[in-house]
Amino acid sequence: MFVYYSPKQVKNEDFKGPDVFVTLGLGNRERKSWVIWQEGKSPDVVIELLSESTAKKDKTTKKDVYQNQLKVAEYFWFDPFNPTDFHGFRMTGRVYQELPLKNDCFTSQSLGLKLLLWHGLYKNIETTWLRWATLDSDLLLLPQEIEAQRADAESRRAEQERQQKEQAQERAERLAQILREHGIDPE
Repeated sequence: MFVYYSPKQVKNEDFKGPDVFVTLGLGNRERKSWVIWQEGKSPDVVIELLSESTAKKDKTTKKDVYQNQLKVAEYFWFDPFNPTDFHGFRMTGRVYQELPLKNDCFTSQSLGLKLLLWHGLYKNIETTWLRWATLDSDLLLLPQEIEAQRADAESRRAEQERQQKEQAQERAERLAQILREHGIDPE
């Protein structure tokens, strides 16, 4: 989705197409584009995924637009093919200050989350990915992880039910044995 930041709408200049952006507090509805003067707000967080063809612009021109025109509170860039090229910036006053990378992650004050480097398998590709985590470093789960947890919980629940039925059956058999020993037909 493009973010338009000038009512003049200069077609080749006054918009940006961030790879990821988050804007808080305006509701979740379908939009074809993000028009700042209509929404009344710029994105709170922008993430750019670097490539050979975009890296220079993402680190200079786009960063300047996010800082000076859009005034995006937090800006991050990440090179998927060079995970050491991971940087974060937070607006302090009118300029970006670089954030310290701690334990392979940045803390997003805007979102109350950590953005971290995670090495693992996603969509059958094992590499270093960006992941969101809570401030306590608990990963926000991917859809397949949620499904795996749900399946795991269902399996444990089914096993518990099977064990409870087995225990009930054993108790019934012991009770029937006791009744027989006292000359009473349990049927």
